[in-house]
Amino acid sequence: MNLRHLKYFVATAETGQVSRAARALSISQSAVTGAITDLEREVGTELFSRSPRGMEPTAAGREFLSGAYEILSRLDEMRALARRSSSLSAKVRLAATYTVMGYFLPRHLERLARLHPNLEIDLLELNRAEIEISLREGSIDIALLLTSNLDAADLASETLLRSPRRLWVASGHRFASRTEVGFDEIAQCDYIMLTVDEAAQTTRRYWSGTGHAPRIRLETSAVEAVRSMVANDRGVTILSDMVHRPFSLEGRRIRTVTTSMPVPTMDVGLAWRRGVELGPGAELLAHYFRYSFDASLF
Repeated sequence: MNLRHLKYFVATAETGQVSRAARALSISQSAVTGAITDLEREVGTELFSRSPRGMEPTAAGREFLSGAYEILSRLDEMRALARRSSSLSAKVRLAATYTVMGYFLPRHLERLARLHPNLEIDLLELNRAEIEISLREGSIDIALLLTSNLDAADLASETLLRSPRRLWVASGHRFASRTEVGFDEIAQCDYIMLTVDEAAQTTRRYWSGTGHAPRIRLETSAVEAVRSMVANDRGVTILSDMVHRPFSLEGRRIRTVTTSMPVPTMDVGLAWRRGVELGPGAELLAHYFRYSFDASLF
């Protein structure tokens, strides 16, 4: 599903005929028909009732139309925000934790530079505790961090992304072909424990509810060390999809497998001091991330 599909669907619903929608969009009727067919295949139900008089949205189609309007309206709002704010000259002091800095932020910094060339971002890498202190002291304006680790009543937060955690194993491991694995089986394997960004505390917390304990072979703050150890079949680990890469530095493959008992997601989001009005730069940054991730859901 993409925006072209949605635009063709809306035009057909509004005009009541494929031919009229095609004329309004200046495209072929076959392009409109194909887009609607693709949409119906993807959602698994008919969106239109066809008759000699034209196309009438079904009950599912009317519900889908409401959602399509919302998505396209949000896109227009994003474009208007970009046009309105691209000339704004502002500065924002942004802090991010290690995982966010390495695996989440880089592509967004590139996009922000294109959309808002006059937004100056003063960027710092801090751990969660340092971020909390800096927000309270006002030495930073806003932060990107693992909101799943945040527990401070005087700070406001907003989660943007929830990244599932899965079991990582070498491609030749006995679990690699499984659809899911239980914690009783994982506990029999050597375990590589990542420690950065409170990963070890999080791991021990959800393991404690399984009735089992990981057989820890190595604790390390280096993600690439974890990746290499797992890829070389020296142990297994459970980490989020956001930091997963299918190959180690040596070029060996890593597979991911779902755990039979659910594992908490790794949540990434914004944090700022509660009750403090964000400045123009921080507000622009917050708007960018909110609309980016609302749009990416579709």
